[in-house]
Amino acid sequence: MAKKSKKKEIETPAFQHSLEEEQRIRQAFQDKDWAEIKSSNSWVIFKVMSEFVEGFDKLAKIGPCVTIFGSARVKPSNPYYKMADEIAFQLVKHGYGVITGGGPGIMEAGNRGANRAKGKSVGLNIYLPHEQKGNIYIDPDKLITFDYFFVRKVMFVKYSQGFIVMPGGFGTLDELMEALTLIQTKKIGRFPIVLVGKKFWSGLVDWWRKVLVAEKMIDADDHYLFEVVDTPEDAVKVIEEFYSKYLLSPNF
Repeated sequence: MAKKSKKKEIETPAFQHSLEEEQRIRQAFQDKDWAEIKSSNSWVIFKVMSEFVEGFDKLAKIGPCVTIFGSARVKPSNPYYKMADEIAFQLVKHGYGVITGGGPGIMEAGNRGANRAKGKSVGLNIYLPHEQKGNIYIDPDKLITFDYFFVRKVMFVKYSQGFIVMPGGFGTLDELMEALTLIQTKKIGRFPIVLVGKKFWSGLVDWWRKVLVAEKMIDADDHYLFEVVDTPEDAVKVIEEFYSKYLLSPNF
């Protein structure tokens, strides 16, 4: 008696490319002639230059600011949204402007708090398939929209006197690591970095201390490059105490 054949199961990939993504992948492997390469690269160079010029021109005039990083996916009902709003409000009352990534979520909350306190509310937005519109709480003359993440990150770092890092995803982690790396390598000054939400950040911070330090990937003293707090008052206090400790006024 013949055995019944089993149907072969078709596995579905965990990540399927869209047609647009497949086309971009294929184009990366296509040969280009010199004229195409030169034309494409020249356009990119001038576009990058224009973004730097616009950013430097607008941000050089805003005065001392603190950047608030955090997730674009957080809703106004989320406690972290409300905390970011209050932190921004208090920062303005202490004489700082507020810079965010210009989008929704935590970024909107930061701009909202600054706007509520009648302070400078800056948005460094970026073109994305989603989350690409600047929120309504940014000062109209202080909204800049970028094409390139690396140009945008230069602006965050160059024009901030401190960084408040709220809970977030890959983008927030990228911005946090950028600031930590530049301070650790002394490419920028020692500015305060404040992680808000002890429960949210505890796993990552423990891993840094237990694994990175143990494996000698970072120095034991590197964890002093940031502080972890749980309240808006403590977040602002870290910024204020940092500058009073060094007898400095935040300035460019």
